Amino acid sequence: MSNQKGLLRSKKSFYDAPHKEFGLIMSIAYTIAGFAVGAIVGLTGVGGGSLMTPLLVLLFGINPSVAVGTDLLYAAITKAGGTLAHGLKGTVDWTITRRLATGSIPGAVITLVLVGNFAPGGIGGAAALIKTALGVALLLTAVAIVFRKQIQAYALKHSGGQENPRRTAWLTILTGVVLGVLVSISSVGAGALGVSALFFLYPRLPTLRIVGSDIAHAVPLTLVAGIGHWFLGNIDWALLGSLLIGSLPGIWLGSHVSTRVPDRVLRPILATMLVLVGSKLIAA
Repeated sequence: MSNQKGLLRSKKSFYDAPHKEFGLIMSIAYTIAGFAVGAIVGLTGVGGGSLMTPLLVLLFGINPSVAVGTDLLYAAITKAGGTLAHGLKGTVDWTITRRLATGSIPGAVITLVLVGNFAPGGIGGAAALIKTALGVALLLTAVAIVFRKQIQAYALKHSGGQENPRRTAWLTILTGVVLGVLVSISSVGAGALGVSALFFLYPRLPTLRIVGSDIAHAVPLTLVAGIGHWFLGNIDWALLGSLLIGSLPGIWLGSHVSTRVPDRVLRPILATMLVLVGSKLIAA
């Protein structure tokens, strides 16, 4: 009997060893991916969601709902540091942030409830919907990246001298609703798309305050949406840890190198990559 138990233990350890080695290799690969995405974020300022989620889905074959849920908490943690930096510099307009959150957080919660309860197989079975939403969000982000300055100039030119604060407030809340729906399904949209929308709504506001306000809004939105995915069972905590270990030094390195790399070179390359990846996700 003892011989049989010993044999079973030896068989178990024999089969466990390759799995442990494979798990270690994948953890290292996730950390490297986190470092690469973090470096690009530091270089360009483009949100990691537009890069990390498609990377996890297409390269590592992770279930889209798990990739989105994990990336949302990843974004909440990494953007918290950016919010602190902008807050200390006084480059956050908390009124705008509050208006966006007033629309985005309920929008995200309602979207997750509807998809989780009415999509075939719940949100875990909504892979096709998530891939399509992610692809569309990437294409829109690419447009926002390439034409960011033109969008800002156009908004400023056509703003006129008349402002309607009440209308602007309601449009900001509505923008938040749209971002909440898009981010909760795809984890993409709180960065470049949010900034582009704010350029139209607040054309005379300094760019740094628009960026700071958008980053500050992204933290509660991605946190709430991420917690929603957590309740739905869509968080891979080991994956999240590996991504954070790699991305934090990557962001630091990218932000220090960014002054040496021309923005006019980086952004078209990044936009082209997003178009290719977005098209592939939609066609898949």
